[in-house]
Amino acid sequence: MRLACDTGGTFTDLIVEDDEGNLDMFKASTTPQDPVLGVINAVKLAAQAAGLTLADYLASVDTFIHGTTHAINAVITGNTARTAFLTTRGHPDVLVLREGGRQEPFNFTVKYPEPYIPKAHTFEVPERIGADGDIVKPLDEAAVIAICQQIKEKDIEAVAVCLLWSVANPAHERRIGELIEQHCPGVAYTLSHALNPTIREFRRASATAIDASLKPLMGSYLGSLSARLDDAGFTGRLLVLTSQGGMIDADEIAQSPIRAINSGPSLAPIAGRYFGQNAMPGADIIVADTGGTTYDVSLVRGGQIPLTRDAWIGAPFQGHLTGFPSVDVQSVGAGGGSIAHVDSGGLLKVGPQSAGAVPGPVCYGRGGSEPTLSDACVALGYVDPDYFLGGAMRLDKEAARAAIKEKVADPLGMGVEQAAAAIVTLATENMVQAIADITVNQGIDPQQAVLIGGGGAAGLNSIFIARRLSIPRLVIPEVGAALSAAGALMSELAADYRAVDYMTTAEFDRDRANDIVSGLRQKAEAFLADVGKGAFDPKIQFSVEARYEQQVWEIEVPLPVVDFAGEADIHRLIESMHETHERIFAFRDEQSAVEVIGWSVRASCRVHKHLIGRMQTQTEPAPQPMTRQVWFPVTGATEAAIVPFANLEIDRKYNGPAMVESPFSTVVIDPDSLFWRLPDGSLVIDTQTEGAAA
Repeated sequence: MRLACDTGGTFTDLIVEDDEGNLDMFKASTTPQDPVLGVINAVKLAAQAAGLTLADYLASVDTFIHGTTHAINAVITGNTARTAFLTTRGHPDVLVLREGGRQEPFNFTVKYPEPYIPKAHTFEVPERIGADGDIVKPLDEAAVIAICQQIKEKDIEAVAVCLLWSVANPAHERRIGELIEQHCPGVAYTLSHALNPTIREFRRASATAIDASLKPLMGSYLGSLSARLDDAGFTGRLLVLTSQGGMIDADEIAQSPIRAINSGPSLAPIAGRYFGQNAMPGADIIVADTGGTTYDVSLVRGGQIPLTRDAWIGAPFQGHLTGFPSVDVQSVGAGGGSIAHVDSGGLLKVGPQSAGAVPGPVCYGRGGSEPTLSDACVALGYVDPDYFLGGAMRLDKEAARAAIKEKVADPLGMGVEQAAAAIVTLATENMVQAIADITVNQGIDPQQAVLIGGGGAAGLNSIFIARRLSIPRLVIPEVGAALSAAGALMSELAADYRAVDYMTTAEFDRDRANDIVSGLRQKAEAFLADVGKGAFDPKIQFSVEARYEQQVWEIEVPLPVVDFAGEADIHRLIESMHETHERIFAFRDEQSAVEVIGWSVRASCRVHKHLIGRMQTQTEPAPQPMTRQVWFPVTGATEAAIVPFANLEIDRKYNGPAMVESPFSTVVIDPDSLFWRLPDGSLVIDTQTEGAAA
């Protein structure tokens, strides 16, 4: 049996897969002060449903897969370790100057962001490596030892080491690591060449600083999770999801925690790819995961999930750049818990502030006083207050209406329903903009794509998002309320390795290229040889970071050959660059040589024979046809059919308006839509239907 758990800002999602491939889903409130407790509580719900004690239940679990936002939350809140930064003498401001970008370059009131590690904890090391890897100035070990003494005096908990051109020759960084171990025992450290070999200094330094600062925290968190699961009776394998869309053992994440900086959201596109290809084969896929705090958007194009090195923690240029490859996920502060308020100028705003898990929306009855998107959906009749989480939690509709009236409706001089609809409309527009941004950047036309709605709140306004962008088909998977956890069950054990070596196709050194690829292959094969029993379907995939001459930024290009035997193989690399560039930017430059900046390999293998099973849902007794009055922005008060998700017949067409309900989500279907259920259990909504259901 396998468990996949995703800790979000409001709820902790758990999906259980038994040995026959049957699925079950559970949700527990996230406990921000002790995130491990929320995980344990979710497992307790599963044990209770199975009629077992927690110990007996966990004893039958082979694999526990965990995704968490603990690392990214720590960076956002500043709750990281006290960290020092060691760099080459003469370059102490690499974290201060960054790459020069500003969010509002002509607004002098916008404060320039502080460096991730303060200048007071930055130390310059006398040494210098040249761009060719030659030692220009030997390492002054006495100076490093003196710095180690200062590190101890300042109670530093972690050290980030990023020397100039260490990617060309890591000897000095390695020696500094040895000296830290010798003179600062117990202090965690990260060496930039080992973590993130890239030629861009700030990105390498930023990744190193973030990784080092997270090591004590994530080591403690994962250690606590492992110990408490073991104490509760778990004897299986603990895997943690990575930002690259794979999973690795928990102890490896503790050694490089930046790999898990955005581990939860990165798995949604894996599940989205599976359900999107079933619903609309060959189409581009937009995956939208609506949580309690954020709205996360990602893409699948040509069956591939794009990666990016431009992932920011916080606002671009104001936050912190990870500089580390991760699944390209764009987030906006527009989740189910996003707070609505009227500003001093009389304008309605929704988010980015969120009510989170504590106190939560007003309708939760936990002390929240600010109206949220969830409160608006309750007030509009979209959510049945008596059936939230399958009836496990009753919502206070009147409290939600009262909060909307006081904080939004009265200040704007409108009725409660109109105010609630305005909240939903504004939140929808924020989400639409997030989708528009990422699709335009990747050259995708939403009108030719399919939208996958994930997250417990996805069904509440996904139909409005699809209509706003003219997306023809919307899919809500039956496991959509825990889409990232479902993606975890589909994910693979994976490791990524990279080498930096500049080369141009105009003067291509085949022998050097073959040596690079061979070295990467050896690392990939070593990983696959050590993945443990039960793994199968191993894959090794090569790619390069390439660009045309005089371009500033490179793109990831599949490497079509692993042995450059002649000119024909070089031309295959060039053509792969042309095809990739044309797919993203709609043009190719066949007159330009191709510059290769970095070389990468991804080794992966599956740990389960099937991708994902089906939910263990029982058809509910067929009641008399039920309706509920709901409020749509266009039609106003409308009688909508109430349809249990489990009762939908496969491939039978139904007409809106309807509220399709399951214990974990409600899907709002407006009057002009046609909907049906696929064999994989997904709910499909056609927004461009011209005829009625039979």
